[in-house]
Amino acid sequence: MTEGLLLFAHGARDPAWARPFEIVTQRLRAARPDTPLAMAFLEFMSPDMDEAAAQLAAAGCTRVHVLPLFLGTGGHVRRDVPVLLDRLREQHGDAIEWLLHAPLGEQEAVLQAISLACLAVLE
Repeated sequence: MTEGLLLFAHGARDPAWARPFEIVTQRLRAARPDTPLAMAFLEFMSPDMDEAAAQLAAAGCTRVHVLPLFLGTGGHVRRDVPVLLDRLREQHGDAIEWLLHAPLGEQEAVLQAISLACLAVLE
């Protein structure tokens, strides 16, 4: 089984907005060079989810971890992401298992890092 990681963010009209995501992607590739990884955006930027999924399928992934890079479970995560994943399941059939994870901002390590960064402002 080949596992891949699909990072999914909102997207923006300003290309500078994506810089933190590019840094994260570079660091993940450096840490796990053998793990197929793709970054996808909901709107305004590319690749979109279909294009990123095609990259991971072409890399031979049979299981893809989908990680929304959102601070919480808002409308996009509740409404848009399930529809996009259903479409991927239709396109790729049983060849790939798509595993949706909780948004990044709801993970304890991220909450801790945000808290520490906020406290650092006061020092």
